Amino acid sequence: MICPPGFAGAAFGTAADGDGRRDPGVRARFSAALGIAAEWAYLHQVHGRRVRRVEAPGPAGDGDAIFTTRPGLPLAIGTADCLPVVLEAPGAAGLAHVGWRGAVAGVVGALRRAMERAGVAPERAAIGPGIGPCCYAVGPEVLARLPGFRSVARLGAESVDLAAAVAAELDGLQVWQAGECTSCGLGFHSYRRDGTRERQVAVAWVP
Repeated sequence: MICPPGFAGAAFGTAADGDGRRDPGVRARFSAALGIAAEWAYLHQVHGRRVRRVEAPGPAGDGDAIFTTRPGLPLAIGTADCLPVVLEAPGAAGLAHVGWRGAVAGVVGALRRAMERAGVAPERAAIGPGIGPCCYAVGPEVLARLPGFRSVARLGAESVDLAAAVAAELDGLQVWQAGECTSCGLGFHSYRRDGTRERQVAVAWVP
């Protein structure tokens, strides 16, 4: 488990922590370690930009970003190469799931604006573990849609720096980055590496 320094309610799980969105036992252990409620709000993730505001635990429908102003309500997403991103505001917490489609759609910016419209403007952001430019080789169709974030993977193929694309939507905020690649790093599920259906979870909450 990775808890970004200075954040009141944010944690990024590893493969060893399990996926607590649908497994009550995993959720109970994860929650006990953080001192939070064992009932979470979570999304059916669809690689888009839809933002959901929630005030109760359980499934919140289709979407890739979620926020709450309810103290003590944990929000959760699952990732296995996409980036989990926490936005923290006084009295509010937001969480986004960002793959290349979400980055192109601007899901993090959509979450930030939705929170601002609700009167809870984010002050800081945390970008959790996800596939790094070292491993995220992509084709020309992806490069064309994220032209400002080209990089080079370890074996020389062109790649995309997803974390940089996310950070570009966080201008003016304090930003912390885990800097961990789920594909070549240790202890993470990676769809690109293994084709796995397993996910690690990220959780955000208002203390």
